[in-house]
Amino acid sequence: MNLNRYKSVLKDVNRVALTTHENPDGDGLGCAVAMYHFYKDKKKDCKIILPSPLPTEYKFFEKGFMFHEYSRKKLDSWLKDVDLIIVFDVGDSRRLREIGKAIQLFKLTSLNIDHHALMDESAFTYNLVDTQAAATGEIVFDILDQCFSHNFTKDICEGIFAAIMTDTGSFKYSNTNIHCHEIAIECYKAGVDTSYIYQQVYENSTKSRIKLLGTILQQLHYELEGELAWFIVNKTTMRNCEANVKDVIGFSDFVRTINGVEVALMILEAGKDKCRVNFRSKGKYVVNEMAKTLGGGGHPFAAGVKISESIDKAIPNILDVVRKSIFSQNGSIK
Repeated sequence: MNLNRYKSVLKDVNRVALTTHENPDGDGLGCAVAMYHFYKDKKKDCKIILPSPLPTEYKFFEKGFMFHEYSRKKLDSWLKDVDLIIVFDVGDSRRLREIGKAIQLFKLTSLNIDHHALMDESAFTYNLVDTQAAATGEIVFDILDQCFSHNFTKDICEGIFAAIMTDTGSFKYSNTNIHCHEIAIECYKAGVDTSYIYQQVYENSTKSRIKLLGTILQQLHYELEGELAWFIVNKTTMRNCEANVKDVIGFSDFVRTINGVEVALMILEAGKDKCRVNFRSKGKYVVNEMAKTLGGGGHPFAAGVKISESIDKAIPNILDVVRKSIFSQNGSIK
């Protein structure tokens, strides 16, 4: 991919906004952190603006007032005059919430950097998308390296390492490539405490999260000779465990680790007549086509969809789509 075509877009700016999707993860946040320090090194006016609160496990990134949760009253006067807003890892512009509306309202020049296929390319001025990249952090590293030959400081590399570590499952997922490891080595050389970042992200589970996980594991459903495992997280279960939506992060990945399970499915009640589905695959079955059939998308082995229907009404159709897809890909089970 020719990254130099985006050099002037990234370079010829004085005020820059950085953002990512709602309920941000390590990839989107890590990219924003890396580019924030890049622009600060260049003495640019830069802010990271989030559509929802910064998750607890990523508060270690916070240095000064780096992150701002979007508020029209507090931020529109600054945001309307930015030269560029860079959007990381969003996939679907609707996941920007009110920030997406502000981009349209103020007619902001926007650059989308992502490793997901974009659902609506017209949502942004420029789209830098590489679906072969393991993480958006991989693309950001290459931009800084190839376009700017920028010095990879510890602050920049903390963001990049967190981005790649989280989207490769600590370098365990099938999307992990040689370049991911090469970048990790550069981050280590820059002084990044990789163990500390891992601990902050993955070893900070609350007691309520563990209680919720235990409850779910007792209620797992297995089908298709154990190749499909699925579970429901409804409001009642969440309330009984004193948990919140952030506590379910990683649950479908955990279920996927069970011996014999090829596809793990989490069906989460997300509000009145709303649910969210996460698909995870070990690699035998492609799951993004399942998600697309239901109106979502994602990567071949990690995908998701939001459904505007109650969880009870949605489940039969969700399972029907998944079963048919597995049968069509395999013909028969084992």
